[in-house]
Amino acid sequence: MAKEIKAKVKLQVPGGGATPAPPVGSTLGQHGANIMEFCKQFNSKTGDKKGQTIPVEITIYTDRSFDFIIKTPPVSELIRKRANVSKGSSRPHEQKVGKITWKDAEEIAQIKLPDLNAFTIEQAKKIVAGSARSMGIDVID
Repeated sequence: MAKEIKAKVKLQVPGGGATPAPPVGSTLGQHGANIMEFCKQFNSKTGDKKGQTIPVEITIYTDRSFDFIIKTPPVSELIRKRANVSKGSSRPHEQKVGKITWKDAEEIAQIKLPDLNAFTIEQAKKIVAGSARSMGIDVID
């Protein structure tokens, strides 16, 4: 028989840097999950991704055990690294802060394809380009 699910939690945690401090500790603690065990498992799986923000989806069961799924880094973070900017524009349609090429957009789309609701790389490229435009970053040839 399958375990009964108590809660599903989504967090964004630095790769290889999960600690029992908030937001991890306070979020998992309220559902009774073992915080230190999650931190150990998460850090061992994401040790090679230090410096990246890693979205994680945690399923907590009524017996206090848990499972988690590691997602790919957010599109905005990948775009910022490619464009070499610290943050997006506060007025994206008036003030541009950087540029990426369609080749960069395709590489980001390849990374994000498993987490996007797109079936082809062309659709994924359009999603990435839209995110870049909304951050004030131009996509050029």
